Order: sequence, then C-alpha cells, then structure tokens
Amino acid sequence: CSNNYGPYQFPEKLIPLIITRAIMDEELPVYGEGNQVRDWIHVEDHCKGIDLCITKGKIGETYLFGGNGEKPNIWIVKKVLGYLNKPESLIVHVGDRKGHDLRYAIDFSKSKKDLGYNPTKSVDQWLKDTVQWYVDNPNWWKPLKPKADIQAEKYLEKRI
Repeated sequence: CSNNYGPYQFPEKLIPLIITRAIMDEELPVYGEGNQVRDWIHVEDHCKGIDLCITKGKIGETYLFGGNGEKPNIWIVKKVLGYLNKPESLIVHVGDRKGHDLRYAIDFSKSKKDLGYNPTKSVDQWLKDTVQWYVDNPNWWKPLKPKADIQAEKYLEKRI
C-alpha cells in the first residue's frame, strides 16, 4: 500500500508529525534506524488516480496508485530537516515496534497502462510543497498538535 501525505493531514502521521515537531524544535522519534521503506503518494496524485479510475476505469477491475516514491523513513525525516534548516540532532531513535513492516511497496503499472496514471511530481518535490504548507498554516495544525502528540505517544508506547 502507499502512504498518503499532503496538506491538512492530522499531525499524528509520520510526515506531518515530523514537520510540525521540527518547526517547533522538538525531538523527532524515529523507529529503529528508520530504514522502514514506504511508497509515498501525495494526496493530489491519489485524487488524480481516483478520478482516472472513475472516468477511464472498467467496472470490476482493481487499480493501484503509487507515488513512484519508495523511500526509507529516515530519508523523509532528513529531507524535512533540510528544508527547514534544522539540525539532525533533533532525531531520536526509539525502539522499533514488534512486527513492524520493513517495506510497503506497490505496483501501479496496470494503472499506468490502462488509465494513463503517473504521479505529477516526485516525492522530493511534493514533500517540499507539503513542508511549506505546514510552515504557512500554523493556525490550522497548532490547535490539533496536543491531541496529535497524545496519539503519537500511544504509538511510541507500543513499540516493544
């Protein structure tokens, strides 16, 4: 499966969690060494895929959409820090969760072939846009941050 990200994502999920914590110079929890690989898809590309499915897809068929963006979590974290000019010393490695998946991958070649689907930007470009959105919109995410931090702490407590 692909991990979605983009504007308005509740800040308990990895990308908005890392962005909002980095903006506030808080510690950034990373499971293990952060080598878990995920395929990342921006919400706009995912919506584009759904639209293509509705307009060009065949009834009864299954279509998968990815971001062409398999990246280790630590890559995401370090990119965010770089965009924000924050030090890597904010990274805190925490114990990994039992049974934590090492890789989420997706083959969306059928959607490319049948629907003409392709991500519109690279993960790097979309991630930079997403970071900028959170920088520009603290009035949206700051009121959510206390609840998001509680949710994130629950996940961290289950890590062993």
